[in-house]
Formats: sequence, C-alpha cells, structure tokens
Amino acid sequence: MSLLTRMRDALPDLLSDIGELVRCESPSDDLAAVARSAEVVARVGGRRLGVAPERIVRDGRTHLRWRFGAGPARVLLLGHHDTVWPIGSLATHPFTVDGGVLRGPGCFDMKAGLAMIFHAVAALPDRDGVTILVTGDEELGSPSSRTLVEQEATGCAAALVLEASAPGGALKTERKGVSLYRVRATGRAAHAGLEPERGVNTTIALAEAVLAVAALADPSLGTTVTPTLLTSGTTTNTVPAAGEFAIDVRVRTRTEQSRIHLSLLGVERKGTFPSLSVAEGALPNHAAALELVGGPNRPPLDAASSAGLYARAEKLAAELGLPPLTCAAVGGASDGNFTAGVGTPTLDGLGAVGGGAHADDEHVLVAELPARTALLTALTTDLLTS
Repeated sequence: MSLLTRMRDALPDLLSDIGELVRCESPSDDLAAVARSAEVVARVGGRRLGVAPERIVRDGRTHLRWRFGAGPARVLLLGHHDTVWPIGSLATHPFTVDGGVLRGPGCFDMKAGLAMIFHAVAALPDRDGVTILVTGDEELGSPSSRTLVEQEATGCAAALVLEASAPGGALKTERKGVSLYRVRATGRAAHAGLEPERGVNTTIALAEAVLAVAALADPSLGTTVTPTLLTSGTTTNTVPAAGEFAIDVRVRTRTEQSRIHLSLLGVERKGTFPSLSVAEGALPNHAAALELVGGPNRPPLDAASSAGLYARAEKLAAELGLPPLTCAAVGGASDGNFTAGVGTPTLDGLGAVGGGAHADDEHVLVAELPARTALLTALTTDLLTS
C-alpha cells in the first residue's frame, strides 16, 4: 500500500485528532488555557506515537517535546498549540467539517499541523533522530520558548515547520524578519482650557514621532515600518502628560533590520528624529522626553535557508504523484525564523492548506490533508536516511 493511500485511509482519525485539539481553546495570554491545551496535545500525540512528551514550563507557559533515539537529533518538526482566539470563540466558531471544509478557531493556524506531525511521525519506518517540539507562546513572539527552539534546532540537518501554507498550498520559503518597539513619551499635565501653556503635550510629540518612524520604511527593499497602537493622555480637558505608540517592523535582510534599529535608537535622544524640531520649538518650556523600548524579535528566513529542502520536497512530491509544489515569500514570521537564524536549513508552511488565519473564515481544506501528511512523512524519511 502506498504512503498516500495509507494517509487517505487514516483521514477519519486525522480529522478526529484535529477536532480534539481545536475544541480545547488555547489563547496565548491565558496560562491556564495553554496548560489545558498542552495536556490535550500530549494526549493526542501520545496516542499516535505511543510515548508521552516531556512537559517544559517556562514563565508559566507549557511546551511539549518528543525526542526519539539515543543519538543526536537530525530533523526537528516544529509547531505551536497556542492561538489568537479568546476563550468562548467555540460558541460562535464551532468545530465543523462540512462540504470538504474544516472550520474552528485555530484549525488552520495551526492545530491541523500538529495532528499532521503526529500522523507523519507515526508512519515513519524509523523515528531515530526525530525531535517534535510544540510550543505554547508562538503567537506572542515566543518570549519563553525562543531559546528552546534555537537549542533544539542547532545542529539539526533540517527544521520542518508545520505552520499553515501560503495561498494555494504554497510552501513558505522566505519570511521577513520582525522587530517590535514602543515609543514612550513623558510630558507634563495642565488644564487644557485654563493654562495649556504650562503643559508639555505628549500627543503632539508622538504625532511627530509617528511620521518620522513611518518615513524609515523602504518599499523598494520590502521594508515596512508601521506605527500601530497609539495612546496618549487621560481626559479630554487635560494636556496629556504620558503616551506611547507601538511599531511593527518587517524586513527581508539582517542589514535592513540593523538599519531600522539604529535609526530608532535616536528616539531616546531629543531632536534626533528628522522632523522632531517641533518638539523643540513648538512645545512650551521643554520637549517631551521620548524613550524607545524593544528591538529585533525574529531574524529573516531567507531563500537560501530553504532552497535545498524545497528542492527535496519537489522531488518527493513528484514521486508521490502529487501536483507540482509552489512556494511563496511572506511577510508574517514564525518560529522558523529562529531555526534559520541559528543556521539550520528550514522549510516552512508544510501544514494545512486553507485560509483565513486569525479571521472569522479560518478553514482547512480536508482533501489536501492526506497529501500534505504523506509529503511530510516522505521528506522526514529522506532527511533521516541521507
């Protein structure tokens, strides 16, 4: 019996496992929910693999690890069980399978991918050299699991990331690096009607800073610098004495990541933003004090990190009788950025085919699941035996 036929026969079990995972809500910022989800992931994985995982708790967040064989790890299969969906989402977005489409909070990003890992590894002729790592804080930027991901990836021949596919089922062969910042402003409060001249207005200072920050983007290089959430002040009749805004930076190269970081460091030195002269001249008494918090979060996953693995996957897909693979460069980041950052060849987007990640229409195409799982099994086997 061919590998693809075996995976098609196993589809009812795969769907059942995905449903079990999706029905346990796991928003990243709810430690108790993430802990409950970890137990469900451990149960589902243990049932398919015949062995329980290690539970690794860091900063209150539960991560799971399966290691097979006594020798060094060769292939890391990587995923996460936390989602962006708040508790109660199942009431409005229940798990369903209808008309060949699977739905439910976190099904596409990325609980279907977890079930695929377990079924793929269960089908391996020899698991020695495989490590499975399932983290619980990826949607937050992996604050507690980054070191763990990097440690497990270091020295491996490959990291295979079961994040959902790009549109049309494309594998993700490039991901932008991410930097996250906050610019905080401190001024002085005053009555907005009686004596506004006595205040130092952080809203004005932040408005100037927002424009200067946005100007650092370079569309020709794919560099985006996006001011996002902004807050300032306390009441409508008070000159705001404090405020801040967040910055989301996406880059294709480490050079650009460094350029943006060095440019933003000037935010703490009054007057270094190109258009911050208003903070010196237009504000009474003195300029609002500006402070930069944050920095690079994930390095880029560049095409060179995935080229060899993608070529292997193309060959194996053809041998399995699957349609030709496609690939995509995406702006979103994943833990695959970290594995590539430590020098481990990385192929991402090997998970479910569907769409709507983080959105009301999140869904998985059921018919694609057996082929994707078979490809993962074949690629892992190829890496272990080469």
